[in-house]
Amino acid sequence: MPSEAEQPSSARPFAGASAPGGPDAGGLLERDPELAAAAHAVDALVDGAARGGPARGGILVYRGEPGIGKTTLLAAIHRTARDRCTVLTARGGETLASVPFHLTRQLLQPALDRFGPEEVRGLLGDHHDLLAPALGIASPAAASPAPADPQGVRDGLAGLLGRLADRLCDRPPLLLVDDAQWADAESLAWLDAFAGSRRDRDLPVLVVLAHRPPKPDPGRPTAAATLAALAERAVLTFGLHALTPAATAALAREALGGHADEPFCHELWTVTSGNPYETVELLAKARDRMLEPVAGSAALLRDLGAGARGGGLVARLEALGPGPTRLAWAIAVLGADSTTRLLTTLTGMKADEVTDHTARLRRTRILTAPPADPRPQDDARAAPGTGTAPTAPPSPRASASAHSPASAFPLEFAHPLIATAVYGSVPPAVRTALHGRAAWVLAGAGHGPAAVSRHLLEVHPDDDEDVVDRLRAAAAEHLATGAPDAARRCLDRALAEPPSPETYAGVLYELGCASLLTSPAATVRHLRSALDLPGLDDDLRIDATYRLAQALAHNNQLQEAARAVAAEADRTPPGTGRRRLQAAHFMYEGFQAAEDDGPGRSRRLAELTAGFTGADNSERALIAVRGFDAMLRGEPAAEVVGLCDRALADGLPARGLGWTDPTWGFEIPALTGIAYVFADRPDRGEALFTEAVRAFEISGWSGAHLAFAHTLLGLVHRRRGRLPRAQHHLEEGLRLADRVGGGLPVHWDTACLLVDTLLARGRTAEARAVADRYAFGPPWPGAIVLPDGPSVLGRLLLAEGRREEAVDTLEAAAEALTARGRHHGVWAPWPFDLARALAPTDPDRAARLAADAHTHATRLGTPTALGEALRCLALLADPPESHRLLTRAVAHLATSPSRYEEARARLDLAHATGSPSTLAHATTLAASCGAHPSPSTP
Repeated sequence: MPSEAEQPSSARPFAGASAPGGPDAGGLLERDPELAAAAHAVDALVDGAARGGPARGGILVYRGEPGIGKTTLLAAIHRTARDRCTVLTARGGETLASVPFHLTRQLLQPALDRFGPEEVRGLLGDHHDLLAPALGIASPAAASPAPADPQGVRDGLAGLLGRLADRLCDRPPLLLVDDAQWADAESLAWLDAFAGSRRDRDLPVLVVLAHRPPKPDPGRPTAAATLAALAERAVLTFGLHALTPAATAALAREALGGHADEPFCHELWTVTSGNPYETVELLAKARDRMLEPVAGSAALLRDLGAGARGGGLVARLEALGPGPTRLAWAIAVLGADSTTRLLTTLTGMKADEVTDHTARLRRTRILTAPPADPRPQDDARAAPGTGTAPTAPPSPRASASAHSPASAFPLEFAHPLIATAVYGSVPPAVRTALHGRAAWVLAGAGHGPAAVSRHLLEVHPDDDEDVVDRLRAAAAEHLATGAPDAARRCLDRALAEPPSPETYAGVLYELGCASLLTSPAATVRHLRSALDLPGLDDDLRIDATYRLAQALAHNNQLQEAARAVAAEADRTPPGTGRRRLQAAHFMYEGFQAAEDDGPGRSRRLAELTAGFTGADNSERALIAVRGFDAMLRGEPAAEVVGLCDRALADGLPARGLGWTDPTWGFEIPALTGIAYVFADRPDRGEALFTEAVRAFEISGWSGAHLAFAHTLLGLVHRRRGRLPRAQHHLEEGLRLADRVGGGLPVHWDTACLLVDTLLARGRTAEARAVADRYAFGPPWPGAIVLPDGPSVLGRLLLAEGRREEAVDTLEAAAEALTARGRHHGVWAPWPFDLARALAPTDPDRAARLAADAHTHATRLGTPTALGEALRCLALLADPPESHRLLTRAVAHLATSPSRYEEARARLDLAHATGSPSTLAHATTLAASCGAHPSPSTP
């Protein structure tokens, strides 16, 4: 559903509040368009679910200045929808914006509480261990030792919301989110992921967001951008405006009596600028003072109005005395944890004092009134089946029990404006001290490190090792829930404490690891600093160096990655640790697109691994690197397959070398599978890559890792001639990679394979569109591309008839690869295409290229390579010899897994012989491969 332009409602704004003594609480004025839009959206959602057809949810956005009535508008939507929908509500908090998944838990915990433990486990499915910590229904300590992939957590939560919608189809979910400008970035990203996961744009839920107009926030750029993205997806966006004079007069007459005259009402509107919150507050004060609503009293309104905002609110609080003021300060600091029990501990007051001060704060409308039912007012939790929840539910922790006493219900300010004013009024030194004390109060009450860390972040550094330990523990929890940004905030603050000299390097190491998935440059900086300091033991130094190399490689700094692990390997005694570093060294050197001594490196790798049997994972990893290198060099395929077999354990990655193992990374099993594919054993590669997709999906790795797994499956299907299936996986790989960002290594590999696949299908224009979209061409990245990028680009240029450009591109590929001793003609098919391009103008050189390619194919020994080489030779031979060579090529390719290449060879043979039956066979085979029209012969 396309997002429409923001709809102004200045003509008929809505009060967003009720006048004291006026209509029922939440009575609305002049908000017909906004309410009508919500009613229409609810009707579409409910009617679609009732018919059993596609859901018709979506996103509605209401924007407006503070006090404009957003909360009351959401309350009205809640009232009208609660008998038909499962209403789930949440509110962002100014002091809670840095708490990961705070909003998510408010929304989803009440819905999950409708189900038993086994039903919840079923709803979370394979992602239970990944999602439970983020949802607050399991301890992060029970999560996997590897950090949770943020994209995977977002996607998992999006899937959970979809499954909840299916289970609640009789009362489809309505999500009401107030003060979304203060929502945590992780929750906003989840909502955006959910909205973006539906390609038809029909969501099974209705999401209503209310927030203040966006403003630049350097401290939270990601959250602001995501909120803007959600607005772009919205069905409608309404801008809420101030009350008109007529609406203000209506409120005044309902609050103070119908005799309120026009001068009084107009002055009321002038003083409040039509702000509904300030209007209602000012009317309440006028009623408290028994002010006559007549022209003679109008002049008094301005002085009274000053107490409804900013400094006036603070003065109103201070007038209550030090006890209520101290309590209000504590509530502002504790936020959603402001239960009476915790407040007594934090303030040092007695319980009856807190009760008395609370009553006074409520009487002056600084705090909300107590709930009518002393239980936490979450209807979806307290009365299963009603599907309702309050506008501002308590924190998940405070509402853990459906029968908590009133003292367990958190105290709340009557309006976010009051909360902001009170928090800002706390003297800085007092505020810092309160945060410090709040940290210890929460820790003493059994709250986890992540909950405590929110307050520790606000405490001044004081060389306290206990603070460092707690922040490190909080960072570990945040990583386990898929919130690396929150983890980095904790570790940055821990460094400022600072840690002791003995632990400083360890904190830097943890900070680098926390940045690994999202910020390679920061990872490099932190890990290098850690390695330059004392304090890391041998195992940690090895791991830090390995991760440093991973980050450098991810940042397209392969040469620096290879140097870093080589230098550390030289300092490391012989053994598994050293072999781990050597494997990384040879891998990253081999990944480089340009290399000073490729043949020498290959020779040293072969010598090192000559006696390895795969006795442990460090040997298996080096054997895998060796097998991949041997494949690129075009060494005999039987030897390559033997190396790949030794790199595995019973045909599978050994334990500790799996796809999601954090010690070695996914590269090791990937190298083995790729080498299998180009050794004409794509069946074994397919088994490995299918397991990769499964492992990544179960672990919630739905970013670049899963994108690469789909790319690898695309490679398998391309080599086996299953071109439509290859295209499907490659397009899925690009879709997943695009969500992560641009210019990733996986983009190059996937775009390259997709261009090659589309060319095989005869879709040259589509191939060019992919190449242009992903800038597939020079300047090439520092890493090799799967398959060789310049070779595939040359093929594209030939298909477009740009022969001279193709020759230049293919000759550059030949120079680079020949110097490195890489002669695999299927990985890098430049010899075949260059020979064909040169045949009309330089047949002698073309013949030499074809003969050399055949020599290398003979050494490699795979039917695919031999068939392709013979087909190329046939192009340059006289008719009788060409016929003989093509017959041999078809015979080889018929025994290969490469059905598309077989179809091309049969088509060439049909053209050479003029045989209708051969042509029919070739055409049928090409069609079964998905090559339409019949494959061309460039």
